[in-house]
Amino acid sequence: MSTTVTGNQSKVDDSAKRRALGKGLAALIPGAELKDGGGIQRAPLLVPVDSISPNPYQPREGFSEEAIDDLVCSITQNGILQPLLVRRRGHGYQLIAGERRWRAARKANLERVPVIVREVSDAEALELALVENLQREGLNALEEAAAYRRLMEEFGLTQDEVARRVSKSRSAVANALRLLALPPAVQAEIRAGRLSAGHARAIAGAPPRAQAGLARQVIARRLSVRETEQLARQAARDTDWDRAALEDRLRRALGTKVRVVARSNGSGRVEIEYYSLDELQGLVDRLAPGTA
Repeated sequence: MSTTVTGNQSKVDDSAKRRALGKGLAALIPGAELKDGGGIQRAPLLVPVDSISPNPYQPREGFSEEAIDDLVCSITQNGILQPLLVRRRGHGYQLIAGERRWRAARKANLERVPVIVREVSDAEALELALVENLQREGLNALEEAAAYRRLMEEFGLTQDEVARRVSKSRSAVANALRLLALPPAVQAEIRAGRLSAGHARAIAGAPPRAQAGLARQVIARRLSVRETEQLARQAARDTDWDRAALEDRLRRALGTKVRVVARSNGSGRVEIEYYSLDELQGLVDRLAPGTA
């Protein structure tokens, strides 16, 4: 059975592409939601598998070899049921979405694979790869957050714009981005799958100095997300108490109101109030005696 190749496929205008990105792959690829060979709305183009290069904007950091092997078995028996999404690059093509299928096709020694060609910008290529992974394969929490940050930093999108593009709430995007500030040891546990996205979000709500220890407790005790949230709130209360105790100690030592302002990265400042020049001079004498 031969596949008809359409050389001049109609182009989607920029505004239509923008609207489609927030609705997933099916909005950009007519017939992409079909899983079998029936009712294909547009014939794909068959191209050599070696003419396709991977997507440099792929948000996924790694691919499960076990999942790839399962897909190889499926492709060997049934072929590729859904075309890859690509864009033209030089004399070949660059993947936009479908890298898992492309890797499996190469492992299955297929010579050609079906593709749908679309001309999209770099930002749109990242958006579509992100949408595909969120809808089908599930990125880990850090991969998802890194993709959101990349959309913001490289392509100038706001959190609201990112949320609309990937059909998420703004709070979901903001909470995901907070995970990128977690300590490296905690991030490693997320990547290894020992901490879920829910656990990671709960830990991110704890004071920075408590996060690594909290993560170790969660794993060792196999705590639920709700239990982790409770521990994070307790850690925050303990930190507030410590700050109040420090402020009181400084107030008694200096004889005036003192406020400790802590930042999420562990730094901060100490605010010392004075109510006259004489009080200021007294503070200087206490803090720097014998200096002129």
